[in-house]
Amino acid sequence: MRSLILLAGTAVAASLAWSSASAADMTVGFSQIGSESGWRAAETTLTQQQAKERGIDLKFADAQQKQENQIKAIRGFIAQGVDAILLAPVVATGWDSVLEEAKDADIPVVLLDRQVDSSDDLYLTAVGSDLHHEGVVAGEWLVGEVGDKDCNVVELQGTTGSSPAILRKEGFAEAIEGHDNIKIVRSQTGDFTRTKGKEVMESFLKAENGGSNICALYAHNDDMAVGAIQAIKEAGLKPGEDILVVSIDAVPDIFLAMSEGEANATVELTPNMAGPAFDALAAYFDSGTVPPKFIQTESKLYTQADDPKAVYEEKKNLGY
Repeated sequence: MRSLILLAGTAVAASLAWSSASAADMTVGFSQIGSESGWRAAETTLTQQQAKERGIDLKFADAQQKQENQIKAIRGFIAQGVDAILLAPVVATGWDSVLEEAKDADIPVVLLDRQVDSSDDLYLTAVGSDLHHEGVVAGEWLVGEVGDKDCNVVELQGTTGSSPAILRKEGFAEAIEGHDNIKIVRSQTGDFTRTKGKEVMESFLKAENGGSNICALYAHNDDMAVGAIQAIKEAGLKPGEDILVVSIDAVPDIFLAMSEGEANATVELTPNMAGPAFDALAAYFDSGTVPPKFIQTESKLYTQADDPKAVYEEKKNLGY
């Protein structure tokens, strides 16, 4: 592993400079939330692939959706003297102390796909989508789809306290604001999982006259939407018709649902956060180039008009 010297706040490699094409001596710790969704599994797979292609020694830790496991893993990476740490934070708060420890050890931290409520001098950069904008896109699609029709919406939120749950909710609410015909009548966490998404949707259906009072479902991720679709079908309704379904992530299974008419729209969140993260680290260690505090990835709205079966075929081997 390289030893680093900090000069005037800029990291300079003590050994010869290296590029992303010759990073065989670089060791990076990766604290992943867990595998709560297909998208998360794809992010893990692509991160491992990116590391292998670049000759990076990746130390992987699965937190199983627990912040305490992530904090323990980060402290373990610090003790091992890794060169950098990738962190996909399970929640937004409670990171100050461990990020301070990484900073004191001169180990840059890059956030993947989620934000933290800590001072931005405690991490090098954050790579991710504009989570708020994803919610806006989903909400704007629904506004355009229902027009002036009255529409009661049920919302499956992500993990309570996580930045996607907070920002995707805020973005959607912003998009439907001023459209008094569209109302969120029920909103509850489905914890980003299919099982919990199905369970919560079942409760929504029972509370809303068997689902007859529900016009649309907005799910903070596709996995919850897929679980909810099963609940809708078991209730004797047609998802995608009786209840519109819009969600976020663009994982393969939602495209299968769209191809069968059981889902209507999804907003893409690319699982390749590691590529931009490793590029930023390479430039940082090579020449002291400090990246912007946020590196935004591309997002895209997909509907049933976008040949969902073909998109499924493109995505199915990406590690989801």
